[in-house]
Amino acid sequence: MRTFLQLLVVMCIAALPVTAQQTIDSIFPVRALAIGAPVPRNVDSFVVFIRKELVPRKVNTLILRVDYNYQYKTHPELRGDQALSEADVQKIKAAAKAGGITIIPQINLLGHQSWASYTDRLLAVYPQFDETPWVKMPEKYAWPNADSLYCKSYCPLHPDLHKIVFDLVDEICTAFEAPAFHAGMDEVFYIGDSRCPRCKGRNKAELFAGEVKKIRDHLAGTGKKLWIWGDRLLDGYSTGMGGWEASFNNTWPAIDLIPKDVVICDWHYERPDKSAVLFAAKGLSVITCGWNRPGVIEQQVKDMAGFRLGSTAEMGSRFLGMMETIWSPVAPFITEFYSNDPAKQAINEKGVGSQSASFRKMFDTILQYQ
Repeated sequence: MRTFLQLLVVMCIAALPVTAQQTIDSIFPVRALAIGAPVPRNVDSFVVFIRKELVPRKVNTLILRVDYNYQYKTHPELRGDQALSEADVQKIKAAAKAGGITIIPQINLLGHQSWASYTDRLLAVYPQFDETPWVKMPEKYAWPNADSLYCKSYCPLHPDLHKIVFDLVDEICTAFEAPAFHAGMDEVFYIGDSRCPRCKGRNKAELFAGEVKKIRDHLAGTGKKLWIWGDRLLDGYSTGMGGWEASFNNTWPAIDLIPKDVVICDWHYERPDKSAVLFAAKGLSVITCGWNRPGVIEQQVKDMAGFRLGSTAEMGSRFLGMMETIWSPVAPFITEFYSNDPAKQAINEKGVGSQSASFRKMFDTILQYQ
């Protein structure tokens, strides 16, 4: 922890002046938007949004949360109710490619296998993969609850799991011609449960790191990189970052166990926490991610520029850039984005604004560096 704080003192500097040799590409190699994939009826409007709003803002990376909303051929039983077709994907892919945008598809792996009272497709079809099958989904979800249920997890040690999961990963990466895959892996609260016949008694950090490595190794076999969210790799106690943006369930030692070529998406929404420095010091490439606080995301952009420009060459190369995360479906986000209602763009006393206001703030701030 002392080393981490010392690094923060050295690294947490204001954004440095941009010289003639520096460009937006050299300061922010990754300028990303993460958003749920559109349902089929909204594909055309999303394509227009890519061309009209993402390309002029020099967005170069699009993380699409596809999950089970694709017409998978390898496992049609796992298709969602509003699954994208190959033709839908081709439209999105063509618009992105024309604008110089790389698409990285996401399927939530390990955690986030349920939401509220809904069990997602993998555990609904294959309940044997459930890490905690004795925890029943409530008719009406509330937090906190007696089972500490946030989202279900699959058991990473089930012998039949990865064949199915990796079929989906390979298929969606092929569909989008993707050089990388985002596995999610955030907010994993159920892991190494004492009643799981395979996981009980296991070290939770080793379980988490083992799953990261298994996914990473599979992707590496076809030359692809793994991206994950970074919260389970941070000690929520010593950093004071809590049990959501960091870990309270003993997974954080995995930061020293995972392969160094895994790309970390380090999300902090309420404060511009500087944990990107910790990831870079551990030899991991990192992207800072914001959400709905324009002031926070503006500072995150400045911090990222300062980290990259003010570091040694070895450290600086690991600060990859910025990501805006959108946690509503595409249609309401686009509606909000084009709304003329001032209330939808206002910022409250806690600094919380709309997702579209934060989107604009992040990319407007980045564009100041060109």
